Amino acid sequence: MGDSTSKTRTVAEGDVASGAVVKTGWAKVWDRIVHFKIGFMPIGLWLVLAVGYVLLAASNVMPKNDMLISLGVMVVFSYLLEEIGNNIPILKSLGGKVLVVTFLPSFLVFKHWIPAATVGTVSDFMKHNNFLMFFITLLVVGSIASMNRKTLLKATSRIIVVLLLCDVIGSLVGTGVGMALGLSAYKTYFFIVAPIMAGGVGEGAMPMAMGYAAIMSGATSGDIFGQILPAVMLGSLVAVVCAGAMRKLGEKKPELTGNGKLIDDDGDKLESLKARGGEVSIEKMLMAIVMAIAFYFLAVWLNYVLKTYVHFNLPSPIIVLIVLMAAKMLGYIPKDIAEGGAALNTFVVKGITPPLLFGVGVAQTDWNKLIEVFKSPASMFVILITVLSIVATAFISAKILGLYPVDTAIAVSCCSGQGGTGALAILAAGDRMELMPFAQVAVRLGGAMTVTVAIFIMGLVA
Repeated sequence: MGDSTSKTRTVAEGDVASGAVVKTGWAKVWDRIVHFKIGFMPIGLWLVLAVGYVLLAASNVMPKNDMLISLGVMVVFSYLLEEIGNNIPILKSLGGKVLVVTFLPSFLVFKHWIPAATVGTVSDFMKHNNFLMFFITLLVVGSIASMNRKTLLKATSRIIVVLLLCDVIGSLVGTGVGMALGLSAYKTYFFIVAPIMAGGVGEGAMPMAMGYAAIMSGATSGDIFGQILPAVMLGSLVAVVCAGAMRKLGEKKPELTGNGKLIDDDGDKLESLKARGGEVSIEKMLMAIVMAIAFYFLAVWLNYVLKTYVHFNLPSPIIVLIVLMAAKMLGYIPKDIAEGGAALNTFVVKGITPPLLFGVGVAQTDWNKLIEVFKSPASMFVILITVLSIVATAFISAKILGLYPVDTAIAVSCCSGQGGTGALAILAAGDRMELMPFAQVAVRLGGAMTVTVAIFIMGLVA
């Protein structure tokens, strides 16, 4: 007892002697409030922004086609929802912040609990400004530019093998489970399993529905699209949860993860921003942004040429990816731009991801379609098993091929997401935004393969 009192007195005397102020009671509570943050923002700054939004919404003064207003609304909601998701027990370990930021807004829109003017402002911005493409282009350029070129070549060749295995095994396992539950192989594969791996909505489900309609007599692409969309939506949700679980596994078993890398770097590995003391060269980052815009210019032009003269549609993101990978592998990207790419990648992940996820939830996630699949327990179970088989196949094959299993599983699981929006949510849940280039390979290449094979097989059995 005496020793304890002596120690307490010594600590207190030491604090006084050093001039430290020991805060107790209300002073301690106030200090916590003052230093509390919503995302990266001090609570005071966020409150100023929130009050501004409330004044606009209450006065019914919410102008459309105003980028600052739209971004401000997205920032107000997204970082608050992210903070809530980060503090929900259990859920926070399974990508909780992404689930809350993306899917809760969809539910709130469905219930009309977000003002209509706010929904209109955010939806107009997301639909008319191609904000998602802006994000993906910057992130892909930032990731690839800052990557070691030898590592890029090794990882890309191996992940394509993993992707092929996942497509085959995911199809077989998903269809087999559906048949075991009493569903026909035809319905299970063509309307549940294949749509999950089709690469999203615009580039996957829609062309798949059009292909099916051309083969099936009396069916319209609109009717078919409505049948396959719920599987795409729920598959993406399951993949988000799986990515959160993979991230947690990586934290518990560090030997299974590269923390954003698919394979160990070798050669002249670029130092991370953190290792360099967090220093960011604005000029170098601007150079990387300009390069991203230049590559996008080229991609849009090439897409036009291919569609007009070759009658072949190669999406602009894939063109950017191919051209940039080729330039990096051939050593044509200067070191200054590579360093700027690392800074750009950090900025995009921290500054743009949460607002974009909120925008996706409000404007591009239909709650009605998402819950439609819950009416059929058998279909829901097939979706769950299909996505789990893809993740498990990627994890196991990655170990065999010398890739990091956790990171590979997260990247490849993006093939079961809602295209670019799904990849964004999945990588954010796994805290692996650096893997966006490989996620795009999984989404675009994997989706194209699945759509082509599914339409071909339907043509044979119809």
